[in-house]
Amino acid sequence: YLQWLHDHGYLVTDNPVLRSTENIQCRDAFIDLTDATASTEPEWPTVEFIVGNPPFLGDKLMRTSLGNEYVEELRRLYAGRLPGRSDLCCYWFEKARAQIDGGHCTRAGLLATQGIRGGSNRETLNRIKETGDIFFAVSDRDWILESANVHVSMVGFDSGADQEHCLDGLMVERINADLSSASDTKQAHVLAANRDISFLGSCKGGPFDVAEPEALTLLLAEGNVNGRPNSDLVRPVLNSADLTRRSGRRWIIDTAELDLEAAANYEKPFAVLEQRVKPLRAINRDKWLRDNWWRPQRMRPLMRQSIQSLGRFLVTTTTSKHRVFAWIEHPILPDHQLIVFATAEEYTYGVLHSKIHEVWALIMGTRLETRPRYTPTTCFETFPFPTPTVGQSTAIGAAAADLDTQRNAWLNPPEWTREEILTFPGAIDGPWARYVHDPDSRGIGTVCYPRIVPKDAAAAQSLARRTLTGLYNERPAWLDRAHRRLDEAVFDAYGWPHELTDDMILGRLLALNLERSAGTNA
Repeated sequence: YLQWLHDHGYLVTDNPVLRSTENIQCRDAFIDLTDATASTEPEWPTVEFIVGNPPFLGDKLMRTSLGNEYVEELRRLYAGRLPGRSDLCCYWFEKARAQIDGGHCTRAGLLATQGIRGGSNRETLNRIKETGDIFFAVSDRDWILESANVHVSMVGFDSGADQEHCLDGLMVERINADLSSASDTKQAHVLAANRDISFLGSCKGGPFDVAEPEALTLLLAEGNVNGRPNSDLVRPVLNSADLTRRSGRRWIIDTAELDLEAAANYEKPFAVLEQRVKPLRAINRDKWLRDNWWRPQRMRPLMRQSIQSLGRFLVTTTTSKHRVFAWIEHPILPDHQLIVFATAEEYTYGVLHSKIHEVWALIMGTRLETRPRYTPTTCFETFPFPTPTVGQSTAIGAAAADLDTQRNAWLNPPEWTREEILTFPGAIDGPWARYVHDPDSRGIGTVCYPRIVPKDAAAAQSLARRTLTGLYNERPAWLDRAHRRLDEAVFDAYGWPHELTDDMILGRLLALNLERSAGTNA
């Protein structure tokens, strides 16, 4: 009501929006705690319509805001109906769906963040489609919220009685669970060929970071009782901001899967963790984090194992304005704001950086405010790659390499940069192995690590403006041509015309996915 007044130029008055009504009750909507020994799901009153703006509270914030015991009980009561990681607003959608399905309501209209369209939250809309239908939706709308740029989705649903469907102000034949009218991509299945290739990066869960001056001091420090160098643990770390905005060089103390005794053998890095990490972990409600205070929260062992033998590997941001992919190399550790792909092939880089994959990822992922969010399970594991000839695969790889070369030349022009060599002790079985020179009988030698740095202060200021985000915001002609050549090579590998619309691309990709997941062309 208030939003409508604002949109149509009316002043908001002090009159109450709602008057006394027995259909609106002051109680918990999801858990009935009348019986302290056995909580139950409360009954909602029989009504004609359910309309509301449920609170926007994501899965990760629910425990902080509502308490661990409440969330555990909520998950238990609705197990089998909602995935365990559903956002809070999903429970309103599920309750409203159940009311309609049980004949206690005619239709419902609710708001949600754009997260309702993807990931585990989308199961909520899938259930609505199974027992009824979505007849109205606004997939992406600005929402007035002080000091925050919030985008929401609006969803109207019923038993399927309404045969007209309005999406984003246009009449369409259907509205899918992802709030699109194109091919119903929620039917897509995970493809066996895409498993165990894409991963979330490592999540530290505590102040394991160290500034560069401290990191360099730790790298040079010697005298560990195990005779090992600190470079076993101290390494660069990269997140999405580092990748897209040059937010600075960051380092981490990465204890990986070391037990307490082994970690303590690295005296100075361990002392840093004792001082900074241990006090915070000691008061954490998670017993594993308290008991394993020196370890990162999620070490991603499968990710680490999958990229261990690769000279380089591919990453993309979990959430960003532009869907960009880039190569990084060991010893850089990708953090949880990056999706990691265990591949070193230019061909894979080219297909993933093409328009065809971008269209699929936009519809299969979710959004954080205005920024698309990439999820490995829905965006990558369901994506059907082409089956190219050798020549087509070579053409894609060449176009991808050309794009990468031109982009790197723009990001780090030689007239503004120089190569710097960092030297410190390192082991041939550690994260810096490829840079270790003259190892002794123990396998410990000198790391000679080359990196690109600004030539001087003026160059540093100029380079600060050379970011991937800035480049794709500007999208100069050379970048556009490089992407066009890559797109054309990928279209050719699929055997598709270059002029396909996004909806046509989605339809063809879905057909390929269903064909392969059925085993007819696996």
